[in-house]
Amino acid sequence: MTDTLKLDDFLPYRLSIASNRVSDAVAGTYRALFGLRISEWRLVAVLAESDGLSQQALGARTQMDKVTVSRAAIALVERGLVARTPNPGDQRSHILALSAAGRALYAEVAPKALEIERRLFGSFDADELARFRSMLARIEDAVDRL
Repeated sequence: MTDTLKLDDFLPYRLSIASNRVSDAVAGTYRALFGLRISEWRLVAVLAESDGLSQQALGARTQMDKVTVSRAAIALVERGLVARTPNPGDQRSHILALSAAGRALYAEVAPKALEIERRLFGSFDADELARFRSMLARIEDAVDRL
């Protein structure tokens, strides 16, 4: 760490650039093959791991803002990929869950996601990946403490 800001050496900037580049590459694949925006895929992936969640819970889990979650949810409901039912615990909200079509789409997309991950990180060995995951967790924890 230095006392002079040089953008190309500023780690938050580099992390943002790397994240944007990975997201753009992944988003292009999802859009071309499945007609999904990255926000829509994130909801599908999170819902695939649950029996249903509220939009608020989806926002917390994906770290996306309310408007992005809402737009993605609307698009997925309109495509018949997500079912929306009243939330018995909170009459002001709804529970979103994958429909049969949504589960089928997830079954198609998930292998492609794993393939992209393998291609992106294939040159890293298991120890490097474990350290990278650990560093990401530490960065997230540091952000939480800011």
